Amino acid sequence: MKKLFILITVLSLLAFGMVSCDRNDDLTDEGWVDLGLPSGLLWAKCNIGATTPEGYGDYYAWGETRTKETYNWSTYCYATVDVDSNISTLTKYNTSEAYGEVDNNLLLEAADDAATVVLGTEARIPTKAEWQELIDNTTAVWTKVNGVYGRKFTAANGNSLFLPESGRYYNSWPYDVGTDGYYWSSSLNESFPDRAWGIYFHSDSYGVRDHSRFNGLSIRAVRTR
Repeated sequence: MKKLFILITVLSLLAFGMVSCDRNDDLTDEGWVDLGLPSGLLWAKCNIGATTPEGYGDYYAWGETRTKETYNWSTYCYATVDVDSNISTLTKYNTSEAYGEVDNNLLLEAADDAATVVLGTEARIPTKAEWQELIDNTTAVWTKVNGVYGRKFTAANGNSLFLPESGRYYNSWPYDVGTDGYYWSSSLNESFPDRAWGIYFHSDSYGVRDHSRFNGLSIRAVRTR
């Protein structure tokens, strides 16, 4: 009976041209899009915490798996701060002695990957290289979906992925919501370990860019077939 209910629900959504990103659909084909990428990766149709492709969803600091009210170095789980609340050391994912003990860990572990923790072991945050693969193998346009601006990435196979301009959180306030998109990758900036790679886009530009690790950014998951 439960399987029949789920089937009817999915068919109803498809009939009305809707996309569901509810938790029950997160790891089924309904929640993912195949862009025909060389890697074969599937991309989630919605941000973590969102139920529609245009939904902003939740915001996470890099390597943290829970949302919070304040995003700065003082609240970041893998840093210590000085008396002025500036970063003093990095306690994990560090390549520079200037920030304390070096572990040379350049990629988020599964326990520190919000996509894996929230969606399950098949899902994860894309790497820097995988964001670049998306950019290199699609055509991106600035557009609006259900009143929300963002970037639509369309592949040669005709499938597309919409990323809303969800902005970011700094301290307790949202910034750039409605004008800019910021998304994490799972890759540390090896040269500047207080920063991690992600993607940034605006109405007239987009590309891979690094961000301070304490910022609250959106997450779009990937998985293999």
